Amino acid sequence: MLHFLYGKNLERATRIVDQRGVKRIFGEPSGRSIFQVVGESRRKEEYFCFAEQYCACYSFFYDIVNRGEQLCCKHQLAARLAAALGACIEDKVSDEQLALLLSKL
Repeated sequence: MLHFLYGKNLERATRIVDQRGVKRIFGEPSGRSIFQVVGESRRKEEYFCFAEQYCACYSFFYDIVNRGEQLCCKHQLAARLAAALGACIEDKVSDEQLALLLSKL
């Protein structure tokens, strides 16, 4: 069922989770959070994403926003899977530091 919904992104997302490529950054004291997910390219770029709404990767804009061909990108799916499995690396920063990260999106 999941493969039917997410196709090739499911396998790629599980590989990212298996390689511990999902970090959840929490702001304190608010508890707000954002995910930082490692890509699969040789450059190992990191993408900030909100698991349900947004990812900073090219695929999000091309395949999801522009073409509407996917439900989410592999980074969003990896963030969802890692959160559900308790497999995120957790990092805590101040709310000011989190706001600075978000201002760069």
